[in-house]
Amino acid sequence: MSAPLRLAVLLSGEGTSLENLFERIESGALEARVEVVIASKRSAGGLARAERRGVDAFAVPRREHDEVESFNDSIHVLLDRYDIDLVLLLGFLSIFETRGKFDGRTMNVHPALIPGFSGQGYYGRRLHEAVIESGVKVTGATVHFVDAEYDHGPIILQESLPVLDDDTPDELSARVQALERELVPEAIRLFAEGRLRLEGRRVHRS
Repeated sequence: MSAPLRLAVLLSGEGTSLENLFERIESGALEARVEVVIASKRSAGGLARAERRGVDAFAVPRREHDEVESFNDSIHVLLDRYDIDLVLLLGFLSIFETRGKFDGRTMNVHPALIPGFSGQGYYGRRLHEAVIESGVKVTGATVHFVDAEYDHGPIILQESLPVLDDDTPDELSARVQALERELVPEAIRLFAEGRLRLEGRRVHRS
């Protein structure tokens, strides 16, 4: 039996996607282990979720760093303590620099169909408000490899769902989050099984 995939999770909020990840692992549906959780806010609820399960959890507040480089320096100091196979950005609202070490080994989940409604400022309720106000008929979720830009790297998995005529931002958000909870574990599983091959901007699945 192969060893569980060793994960690092970066987040900024309540950590509902992290909770889903823990539940998938605990149920045996995903052969992985969360080694460390790092939050960009001291108030992030995801820190408590990690601590309740005995997982190392640290806050590296973005506001305490003038430059994104020094912010990432502090994150990498923590990551270097662990032997990490894959870094996951689950609601992480800052740039993470892969710095060569984590190229092709960092994934982000975005609650829209990249390249639409993506980039800096498109997160949370405001993203779903923008989707509804635009009049588009479909939205969805995307899991992609991370590069140097917000919500930009090669797409691993992407699925759509309809935007209903009477949708509220909260209703739409709930359906997108349910989709994310399926896509993230699947992307991790494909990575663990060596079934993802990156060629330029394309990710091929075997």
